[in-house]
Amino acid sequence: MIHAAPSDLETTQDCSYRNTSDRMVILRCCGSDQFFLERVVFPFEILAFSCPPMSEIKVWSHGLYGPELLETFLSEQLLVDRPSIDAELQQEGMFPASSTALQTTPWLLAS
Repeated sequence: MIHAAPSDLETTQDCSYRNTSDRMVILRCCGSDQFFLERVVFPFEILAFSCPPMSEIKVWSHGLYGPELLETFLSEQLLVDRPSIDAELQQEGMFPASSTALQTTPWLLAS
């Protein structure tokens, strides 16, 4: 659940985290003005989220004796670089390189 005042939405940063482990983790993000975000991130999943500047992000897992802190970040360490993400998706074939219009099949057209 996200708790943020409307004024905070104007000053948020776009961040992403990739779970490179083979275990499920819990990402918790705490920021200014009582901002809080908690999400489960599955193995090899990428989580994209927005948060206030200078938010603290902690990644937790379940260890043998209970919760285990794996990593701690500031939001500035996880900032999204949009052009590099688009290039990576194009290389993997997940994002079209050209901006041509999508082709529709005839049976999808309304009569």
